Amino acid sequence: MTAIGHFIPGSRRPGALGVHSLDGFAVTVPDLRAAETFYRTFGLDLKQEANGFGVYTEGSSHKWISVVEASKKRLHHLSFGAFEEDMPGFQAKLNEFAVERLDPPPGLESNGFWFRDPDGMLVEIRVAEKTSPTEKTPIGGGSVAAGDRGAPKRSKVKVVKPRRLAHLLIFTRDVGAAIRFYSNILGLRLSDRSGDAIAFMHGVHGSDHHVLAFVKSEGPGLHHSSWDVGSIQEVGLGAMQMADKGFSKGWGLGRHVLGSNYFHYIRDPWGSYAEYSCDMDYIPVNVDWDVGDHEAEDAFYVWGPEPPPDFGENKEL
Repeated sequence: MTAIGHFIPGSRRPGALGVHSLDGFAVTVPDLRAAETFYRTFGLDLKQEANGFGVYTEGSSHKWISVVEASKKRLHHLSFGAFEEDMPGFQAKLNEFAVERLDPPPGLESNGFWFRDPDGMLVEIRVAEKTSPTEKTPIGGGSVAAGDRGAPKRSKVKVVKPRRLAHLLIFTRDVGAAIRFYSNILGLRLSDRSGDAIAFMHGVHGSDHHVLAFVKSEGPGLHHSSWDVGSIQEVGLGAMQMADKGFSKGWGLGRHVLGSNYFHYIRDPWGSYAEYSCDMDYIPVNVDWDVGDHEAEDAFYVWGPEPPPDFGENKEL
C-alpha cells in the first residue's frame, strides 16, 4: 500500500460488504485562482491538471479533491474506495436495488462503478487503497513539565498541514433516504443521527465516527470538507493562518458532540467550509457502534461560540 501519512495496511471486517474509505471528491468553481489561494493557505498541496488542479496533503501522492473551472461552484461527485474482491458484491447490490450504472464522466478513467444517489449526486465506487485509518489517529500537544515553556514563539510557528481528508458533510433532500441508499448500496453504517435533520455514517472496515454525513436541505450540495490535523493547537493555529490571509469568516474553536472532534471551520469564497479537525471518535473494525437518535441540543456542539446565522444554508441552491 502507498503510505498516506502514518497509516498502516488496511483492515477489513470478515464477511462484511462495504466501502472502506471516502477516496475523494470533485468540485467545480467559477474562479480557479481564488480556489488555489484558499486551498494553499489552508495548508494543502496543489498539482495542476489539464482543466484545473488536484488537491493533496503534504508528502502524499493521494489526490483528495479534483477542482475544475465551471460557471458556478457545486459538488460534482463523490468517490469511495473498496477492496477489489468486493466489487462483484457491489455490482450485485446495484442490480438488486435497480440502480443504473453510468459511464464515467468525460475525461475520467475508472476501474469501478458510477451511478447517482437519490438526490442525483454522482457517486463512484472504485478499487483503491484504504485511506481511512486502521486505528484511532493520535494527537499531540500535551502539557510540558514544570520549569519548561509550553508555547512556541509566534515567529517560529510552522504552517499547519492537514494529514488527510477526514469526512464530508453534504446536503440532501431526505436524510432517511440517504441513509438507506448509502447503507444498502455502499455498505456504510449509521453512527448517530438527530431525527431527519442530520445523520453520520462510518465505514464497516474501521473508520472515524463518520466519513460521510448528511444534513437536510432543499437540494444536494457540499456543506464542508473536514481535514485531520495533529492537535488542538494545530486547529487554533490553522484558524490564525487563514485569518492572517483574509479568510476570517467561519466558526470555532469548539468541540462537537457526535464524533467528539475539536473543530474550526473556515468559509471558502463560495459559502461552503473547510474544517480543521482533531481527535475524532474511532469505530474499530470489530466494534458495533451504539447508534443513537439525539435531540438537537445534543447533536451539534458541546462548547464554542454561536455559529453564524447562515451556517446551515446550502449556498449551491
